[in-house]
Amino acid sequence: MAKITIRNEIRFILNGRDVALPSVAPDATLLDWLRLDRSLRGTKEGCAEGDCGACTVLVGKLSAGKLVYESVNACIRFLGSLDGTHVVTVEHLRGAPGQLHPVQQAMVDFHGSQCGFCTPGFVMSLYGLWMKSPDPSNAAIEKALQGNLCRCTGYEAIMRAARAISSYGKAAKDPLAAERKAITARLEAMRDGSRVEIGTGRQRLVVPANADDFAAVLDKEPGTTVVAGSTDVGLWVTKHMRDISPVVFIGNLDGLCAISEDNDVITIGAGVTYTDAFATLAKRIPALGPLFDRIGGEQVRNMGTIGGNIANGSPIGDTPPPLIALGAQLTLRRGKKRRTIALEDFFIAYGKQDRQPGEFVEAVHVPVPAKGTKFAVYKITKRRDEDITAALGAFFLDLAKDGTVADICIAYGGMAATPKRAFGVEKALLGKPWTEATVETAMSEYAGDFTPLTDMRASAEYRALAAKNLLLRFFAETSGSKAPFQVSRNEAA
Repeated sequence: MAKITIRNEIRFILNGRDVALPSVAPDATLLDWLRLDRSLRGTKEGCAEGDCGACTVLVGKLSAGKLVYESVNACIRFLGSLDGTHVVTVEHLRGAPGQLHPVQQAMVDFHGSQCGFCTPGFVMSLYGLWMKSPDPSNAAIEKALQGNLCRCTGYEAIMRAARAISSYGKAAKDPLAAERKAITARLEAMRDGSRVEIGTGRQRLVVPANADDFAAVLDKEPGTTVVAGSTDVGLWVTKHMRDISPVVFIGNLDGLCAISEDNDVITIGAGVTYTDAFATLAKRIPALGPLFDRIGGEQVRNMGTIGGNIANGSPIGDTPPPLIALGAQLTLRRGKKRRTIALEDFFIAYGKQDRQPGEFVEAVHVPVPAKGTKFAVYKITKRRDEDITAALGAFFLDLAKDGTVADICIAYGGMAATPKRAFGVEKALLGKPWTEATVETAMSEYAGDFTPLTDMRASAEYRALAAKNLLLRFFAETSGSKAPFQVSRNEAA
């Protein structure tokens, strides 16, 4: 590896100005810095956990040479993760001289603001959507606003405003669009290939130059907290007041953000966000599309990574069960050494994974289901959007020509201390006719496979019954039933 130069400051663009910060605490959030250091108070704190969207800003990043703006939650976005980006707050919006920005004017005219506290967050989310899709569908608007909560119940007015934005101006003539080439050049100039190191002792933060540099840093200091999207670690700071120092930030790191396919196996780098993976996975494995649409809000999906969701080892992580059911494998790396294991073997016990000191998740390899096989994933939550899983079931099925079960893999989240397969149920189904009677007989094996807990999201009894019913639903959906099992609000309308 070529010698890495060290830089002792974070560099990014805030609205229109270059920023260089030589002193940044490892746990400093973008929201606190904007409000307390820069007096940009249009960005609000509502929940401090990435749930309400009042703190929404746009962050522009270079991806494959292109400048992409995404909405993010400033309350759980760490300042140290912003090197080489363009941060845009609501104060930067501007229309023609003496006029409001089209998004703002639409919100005024259609009475989209009531108490006003959440309004800047809604404006920024709609701004991000409008830049990508000037004439969005109702479904697209609702998806963009999943991560924004209005306690005054002004959603219908906000929807009307969203549909009208382009009547007030053209996205192609917006200042961010007009300045895109110049901002891109400024960001490219900031990418000097250096490793960023700020602070001393435990109060240090590191932004590696690339994936190889990250491997070297972590191998030398295996106790460092690794932060990718911060959608989980952010709450360690804002809610649990944990000391996460020292920290290494790996978001948007060259060598970890690629997604590719070879021989019907999709390889996803550990730094690939849900948003960046969506197009490929939703196309090649359609059942994953609706699941990804329900992982947090748009801001969370723009920040959170699949690798982070796996590495955290949470028993209610949304991606491990379906990836286990698909037979995914995991590449782990320490320094220059790599090893590949089955994803299901990575999870050992609650809070314990098969990862040695200094080792990190580098990539996950997901087989595309063969033609003729069946795959589905179902997520159960108290509210449909932007909620944490109570139970999640993933099912892969391959039937023989005679209608018997040739292969089946069933994995659940929220049912045990780790994401876990239903081995007893699988054994009861394997080689048997794929019939309702077979499925109902196999359901008795759930008691041996899982002993779920009762918590604030669901009771043990509810989880046990729901797990069985998800298998019954999978059977119904794979047996020619034409009854709609789920209808979206837009489809119903």
